[in-house]
Amino acid sequence: MFRLVTLNLNGIRSAANKGFEAWAGETGADCMGVQEVKAQADTVAGRFDRLDGMDGHFHYAEKKGYSGVGLYTRTAPSDVVFGFDPDEFDAEGRYVEARYDTPGRRFSLVSCYFPSGSSGEERQAAKFRFLAKMYLHLARLKSEREFILMGDVNIAHKEIDLKNWRSNQKNSGFLPEERAWMTRLLDELGLVDVFRTLNPHPEQYTWWSNRGQAWAKNVGWRLDYHLATPAVAATARREHIYLDQRFSDHAPLVIDYDFTL
Repeated sequence: MFRLVTLNLNGIRSAANKGFEAWAGETGADCMGVQEVKAQADTVAGRFDRLDGMDGHFHYAEKKGYSGVGLYTRTAPSDVVFGFDPDEFDAEGRYVEARYDTPGRRFSLVSCYFPSGSSGEERQAAKFRFLAKMYLHLARLKSEREFILMGDVNIAHKEIDLKNWRSNQKNSGFLPEERAWMTRLLDELGLVDVFRTLNPHPEQYTWWSNRGQAWAKNVGWRLDYHLATPAVAATARREHIYLDQRFSDHAPLVIDYDFTL
């Protein structure tokens, strides 16, 4: 089995102070995607560049204390790609891709952090630009290789994916345009929401607001995904949202696949 984990850390130093590193050493991941690292290379080097024997590959934001993604890999990739959009979003540190290419096989693992639009109209407009560019990028990627993109997508796709869907229909993360983008990604482009193929049940959330006892009352959203090409998605066997400890306002999403690198 190949165990693949994704987690928005909301700051790697903060998560480490809450026991993230010890948990990572126990969870048996073969690869782990992390988002919102909120650190630069000088902070990561020598402390966070390796995790439980896995090597870290990071795409940092230019702005300190902001965004940033990482991909920890137990098996060395044949290549690593940092960023997908040099014109705008690469400066925000949102995309890292590990490629495993051998004769007859082209496969990638991606850690990605989609923007939030909750701070206002300007960032929501940026989020829509990101979604448009990301769709085209994933279409190109799918034409070339199998892949799993894991990360914080900042979209709850369907009513089942958040507790209070009625009151959030005009809020970023559950806007009709965002949900339509996700539907198009799955129905037209043909990617698979792997978690939902394994778990059709309600109240399966990965993020909770820090306000109003959201965690205690399980008033959550499912914002973290594994999005995979169909052949790879078909090998998924088990899913688990880890809730026993809190390292962040997000929970780790763990999925086991029946393949090896």
